[in-house]
Amino acid sequence: MSMPQTESEPMSGSLPNATRILGWSILFVMFVFLANNFLTFWAGLPGASPSGNMLAMMQAAFYPLAVILALLLVRQRANVTLRDDSLRISNMNTFFIRACFFAVLYIGVIDMAISFLRVEGLLESIVGEQMTKNLGRSQFRGTYVHVPLMILGVITATRSRVLGVEWLALMVVVAELLIVFLRFIFSYEQAFMADLVRFWYGALFLFASAYTLIEEGHVRVDIFYAGFKTKTKGWVNAFGSLFMGIMLCWTILIVGMGAKTSIINSPILSFETSQSGFGMYVKYLMAGFLGVFAVSMMIQFVSYLLSAVADYRGDPDTTTKAETP
Repeated sequence: MSMPQTESEPMSGSLPNATRILGWSILFVMFVFLANNFLTFWAGLPGASPSGNMLAMMQAAFYPLAVILALLLVRQRANVTLRDDSLRISNMNTFFIRACFFAVLYIGVIDMAISFLRVEGLLESIVGEQMTKNLGRSQFRGTYVHVPLMILGVITATRSRVLGVEWLALMVVVAELLIVFLRFIFSYEQAFMADLVRFWYGALFLFASAYTLIEEGHVRVDIFYAGFKTKTKGWVNAFGSLFMGIMLCWTILIVGMGAKTSIINSPILSFETSQSGFGMYVKYLMAGFLGVFAVSMMIQFVSYLLSAVADYRGDPDTTTKAETP
């Protein structure tokens, strides 16, 4: 009687460990991909390649190292359950989403203020002629205004959990109402006003997708799923997360960031702006929203994968709900 139990214990632990290794490997490889993207197109490195170039080979070596790191992580934390890892990854994602929301809030307000002062001819009297010219260049504004505000957004996210998806939705409504009042009551309208609404709405739509997945808020259009047993639902969710959700996110990242001229890299590298003259200089950031969407959804789908495998195994749920961004 003891022999079957002894043989079944390694088998019972193999599935969660393999799933955890797969999940962390996906995340670490994604981080390496993003780091190599920066090193290649911003720092001027040759890019990951098995060629004879030493730097290119070093960049390529980061990928197997990422998998090894995932193996070591799971081995060192062998007693961690699938649900614990799922919650930990989900909480990482909520922080990332919250930091992005703070960043777009700060950038939207400050960039709109700069654009307003420029179009009304007030900026030069405040910051001087040379700084006014500098702020009229997208490279300068992006580097010395937007990047510090992004860092401030990350810092704020570590200290506060007040602002979230609902607040940004309210800001979109307020910005739209101001357009209506100023246009039809005061006959005042400028390009930066519509730019602000598009900027915040784009962030709300793309960033909130992962948040909605965290809260189980996506609508399921199904005929059979509701009647499935918990184990079957776990299998369906695991399959969908791995072969639909995660694959879609990888497709977005590879197509959007695979080359210097890709649809995400190209606008960001050139600090692309709209053709509206004195509008906001945030068009390149809106291209980056698609990358944020892919990264945040990838992280959440990995968390969802681990949770789905736990459902398939019938593991008890002893974790608390993930924090709300």
